Amino acid sequence: MSKFWIVLSHTYMTRFKTKSFLITNIIALLVIVGLANINSIIDLFDSEKDRQVAVLDETGDIFAPLKESVENTASDVTLEQYEGTAEEAKQAVEEEEYEAFLSISYGEQNLPQASYYANQIASSELSNTLEQQLQQIKVAMATNNAGIDQSQLEEIYQPVAFEAVALKESAKTEEELSEARGLVYIILFLLYISVITYGNMIAMDIANEKTSRVMEILISSASPVSQMFAKILGIALLGLTQVGLFIVVGYIVLQQKQSEMTGGVFEYFGLSGVTASTFIYGIVFFVLGYLLYATLAAMLGSLVSRIEDVQQLMMPMIFLVMIAFFIAMFGLNMPESSFVTVTSYIPFFTPMLMFLRVGMLDIPAWEVALSIVIMLASIALLAALGARVYRGGVLMYGKASSLKDFKKALQLSKKS
Repeated sequence: MSKFWIVLSHTYMTRFKTKSFLITNIIALLVIVGLANINSIIDLFDSEKDRQVAVLDETGDIFAPLKESVENTASDVTLEQYEGTAEEAKQAVEEEEYEAFLSISYGEQNLPQASYYANQIASSELSNTLEQQLQQIKVAMATNNAGIDQSQLEEIYQPVAFEAVALKESAKTEEELSEARGLVYIILFLLYISVITYGNMIAMDIANEKTSRVMEILISSASPVSQMFAKILGIALLGLTQVGLFIVVGYIVLQQKQSEMTGGVFEYFGLSGVTASTFIYGIVFFVLGYLLYATLAAMLGSLVSRIEDVQQLMMPMIFLVMIAFFIAMFGLNMPESSFVTVTSYIPFFTPMLMFLRVGMLDIPAWEVALSIVIMLASIALLAALGARVYRGGVLMYGKASSLKDFKKALQLSKKS
């Protein structure tokens, strides 16, 4: 057992000390701090930037209401009535005296129309703002010309009263579904990224040891099976260290911004209504999903003796993760679909799809228990098969070009 812990600690510390791991974490932590202070960063660059728009109002009636509505909508936009000609205004824009130039005139049925001029129109934010506010003025003028009272117009455009009510008392409300959908999406995305990242890390670690011939020393001192599970758990601890670091830094940043929160961290992120059981299921399916795919990654990595061949043999696993993720994205809007229900019992899809159903629906406890049993059985079966393949695979050298190497690895495992 001591050899197991030696391999585990070696796997953990070797990866932890790599420059790529340290640089990646530093960048990720900077991103977390940056996202938490994104408003301050934007204000830092835009605090002194006031976008001025020259307006040539040929109607004589529209500039005043347009200026008021635009500046109420976008505080960094200032409309200035231009007294010169259109050509002079365009020249002023080219010389960057103004951000843009807006020419307003009357068109058909005596309703306003406009032309927008700017040096670059790739960014449509400013033009869209001006267009939307001008559209509101046009609607008001058109309804006034048609003799429609403003209060009647507001009643016409008022959204219809529509309430979705679940007949089952245990079913989630619309608000609870919205909160659960956010948590489910976060867990699905984390599982997707974690499986691909740490699965590749396991396979690369094994391939690297085979390339450097370290594997020949390891298998003489510890059993291949012990090595496989030591590497799986070592990378898992590395992932927990990484995630834990992100959580601690994120918590510290949020504590510093506590004045901007109205009801704590969970309410700040819209997760205050999510039940504790949903969080527990998220952790359970996350761990089971990692163990399943990590065992598969270790098995595939043992077939590779060159680092450049890792991605080729890892593609089947990556495709499985991608398929599960895409089905889950489809299922966010249709969690009760028969297709989602059936595929949620397929072991490689269960971590994402069953958690999706648990988070979004009120499903019987036996379904969740059955999916967990299926997952545990699949992990045990894959571990037994993976142990045999790993035992033979670590002795294989040369180019691994296809999954046919499984048979060769199994044959070698019987001889070792």
